[in-house]
Amino acid sequence: MTFTLPGFDLAAFVRDTLAEDLGTGLPGGGHDVTSESVIPAEMRFSGVMDSRDAITVAGLPVAEAFFRALDPEMEVAILADEGAQVPAGTDLMRLTGNARALLTAERSALNTVQHLSGIATMTRQYVDAMRAGDGGSACILLDTRKTIPGLRPLEKYATRQGGAQNHRMGLWDAAMIKDNHVLVAGSVGEAVRRARAAGVGHIICEVDRIDQIEPALAAGAHHLLLDNMDPAALREAVELVAGRVPTEASGGIDLGTIAAKAATGVTYCSVGRLTQSAPAADIGLDFTPL
Repeated sequence: MTFTLPGFDLAAFVRDTLAEDLGTGLPGGGHDVTSESVIPAEMRFSGVMDSRDAITVAGLPVAEAFFRALDPEMEVAILADEGAQVPAGTDLMRLTGNARALLTAERSALNTVQHLSGIATMTRQYVDAMRAGDGGSACILLDTRKTIPGLRPLEKYATRQGGAQNHRMGLWDAAMIKDNHVLVAGSVGEAVRRARAAGVGHIICEVDRIDQIEPALAAGAHHLLLDNMDPAALREAVELVAGRVPTEASGGIDLGTIAAKAATGVTYCSVGRLTQSAPAADIGLDFTPL
């Protein structure tokens, strides 16, 4: 089945990533000098990609696309489902094909799977920590826009594999009114009113004080982001909102604090570090000449 994501061109991503590694367009570039000088053109390898860590899997179809781009006849067997939690030592993909193609695509494929599985794995850790707390099982984990430029669709795909939901995908699909917007508008209520007057369909308003909640709601906010509030303040805010709009805890959330914040009754907890700070998963690929 073809791997597709809205707003993401897989063929262009593969082409541009390989071109970067091969030095396409640079003097002397455009080829893998090591493989071409050492490996016979007709040689074939088999290989197994495996995880050296316990991980949540993400990105294997993208890795497959790298190998097939260089050898369309490559035999590829994906051995783990996207989003699966697997123990260390799990085989993820089996490959058989042209040896040069396998070696040339190897690093691009591994980099992608390591990065995306790292994000999915950290996301799953946050989901599990959130649900371990008393009353946190109903709360939904959200990601943010803290993504590497050019990789947002892939990174947000990885958070979904880890059990999160995507927050807004960019600046275009929802308004998010924050302190600088309020500074210019003069007040939370005025900022929300301006967004409503402009016909914005979904307005998220950040509040960092309890007394900003009613003005934001009265002006027509659809979603409140409760910024850097401790659990006691979050409970007070949730009681005041009383289900009129979704509420989101944001700021100061890590694995040690998410359970307590989720248990306050907020609809969401958002965590920027899912995409900003996730370490790469340890995944390897070993080849055997045929």
